[in-house]
Amino acid sequence: MASAQKPHLSLWRIIQMNLGFLGLQFSFGLQQGNMGPIYSYLGAHEASLPLLQLAGPMTGLIVQPIVGALSDRTLSRWGRRTPYFVGGAILCCLGLLAMPFSSSLLMAASLLWVLDAGNNITMEPYRAYVSDRLDSGQHNVGFLTQSAFTGVAQCLALGTPALLVGLFGMDKDAVDAHNIPYTTHIVFLIGAVLSLSTILWSVIRVPELPLTEHQRAEIAAAPRSAAATLAEIWAAMLEMPVPMRKLAVMMLFQWYAFGSYWTYVTYSISRSVYATTDANSPGFHSAVLTNGEMAAFYNFIAFLSALAMMPIIRRIGPRRVHAVALACGGVGMALTPHAHDMTMLFVAAVGTGVAWGSIMGTPYVMLASCIPPRRTGVYMGIFNMMIVIPMLINAATLPLIYDGILGGDARNVLTLAGVLMGCAALAVLRVRDSELG
Repeated sequence: MASAQKPHLSLWRIIQMNLGFLGLQFSFGLQQGNMGPIYSYLGAHEASLPLLQLAGPMTGLIVQPIVGALSDRTLSRWGRRTPYFVGGAILCCLGLLAMPFSSSLLMAASLLWVLDAGNNITMEPYRAYVSDRLDSGQHNVGFLTQSAFTGVAQCLALGTPALLVGLFGMDKDAVDAHNIPYTTHIVFLIGAVLSLSTILWSVIRVPELPLTEHQRAEIAAAPRSAAATLAEIWAAMLEMPVPMRKLAVMMLFQWYAFGSYWTYVTYSISRSVYATTDANSPGFHSAVLTNGEMAAFYNFIAFLSALAMMPIIRRIGPRRVHAVALACGGVGMALTPHAHDMTMLFVAAVGTGVAWGSIMGTPYVMLASCIPPRRTGVYMGIFNMMIVIPMLINAATLPLIYDGILGGDARNVLTLAGVLMGCAALAVLRVRDSELG
C-alpha cells in the first residue's frame, strides 16, 4: 500500500500498537540479567558463558530472515505478521515458565533455545508491522516508541528482583535445590504473563491494515516453497541497499560490545564492588541485584532518551544522533569496571542508557528509509541477522581471549566493550544523509 494511503495514527494508537514490545523486551531483559547467573548457579565456568549464550544469536540467524520472508508472503484472516508474533509470544511464555526450574546446564541451555526461538519469531514481524502500519512520516515515532517500551520493560525486568527483596522482604539468598534464587522464579513468572498478554492487546486494539487486491494477488502468485523462501532471502542480500551495507559495520561493533557487556557486567560488579568471584556467595547474589538495579536505571534513561530523540532526529537526522549516543555508551561501559560503589555505577549507567535508548529505535529509522516496502519483512530479518552475527562472533572469540589477553577478569571485557562502542560511533558516520530517503 502506498505511504499516502496509510491513515495517520494518534500517539495513543501508536503506543497501543507497540505495547507488545513491553512483554517482548521484558523477556529479553530477564535473559540479560539472569542467564549468566543461572548458568553459574548450575556450575558453569566464566569463560564458557558466551558459548552457553549461543541460543540467542543462532536462533536469530536462522529464524528471523526466514520468518521475515514468510511473513511478507503470508495470507491469513489475521494478517501477514500477526500469526507469527502471536505464535512466538506463546512459545516465549512457555520458555519463561520453565526456565527457573532448570536442574542442569543442559536443561537451562535447551530452554534458552526455546525462549529465544519464541522471541525471534515475534521480534522481526513486529518491526515489519510498524513499518507496514505507519506512514513514512511516522516511522520515527513508531520505532522510537518501541525503543521507549524497551527501556521501560527492561527497567522493570531487571529491577523487579531488587524490589522483591527491598519492598516485599524476600530473602536474596533463599535458593531452590539447584541454587536458583526464588526471586528469579517470581520474576520469570511475571515475564511469562506479560509476554503473551501485551502482544494480544496490541494485535486486538490495532490490527494490521487490510491488504489491497493488488497486494493479495502479488502474494498469492509468489512461490511458497522452502527453496523459494531461501532464494528470496539470498536475492535480497545481493540487492541490499548501500546504506544498509554501511550500517552492517556499525552493527558489528555495537552488538559485539553489548553482548560482551551483558554477559560480564555482573561479574565485573562482583569484583569491583563486592570483591568476590564465587557465584554461590552472598556477595555475588548482591552483585546480581546491584546489576539489576543499575540496569533498571539505565533502561529508564533509555526510555527518557528515546522520547527526547524524536524531535532531535527530525532536526539533525538519525545518524548524528546515533553516533553521539553510541559514544556516550562507550564512555559508560569503560567507566563501569572502575566504579567501586553504587553512585559511580549509576553515573556510568547514564551513558549506557543513552546508547541503549538509541540502539533499539534509531537504526530502524535509518533502515526503513532505504528499503523497498515489498521487502520490508525480509530486510528487517536480514538487519536482525546483523545483530546476531556479531554475537556469534563474540561467542566464538571471547572465550579464546578471556583467560589470556583479558586476564580472566570481567572488568577488562567491559573496557573492551567501551572501545568497540566508540568504533561503532565512527562507523555510523560513514552513512551519508543523502543515502537515507
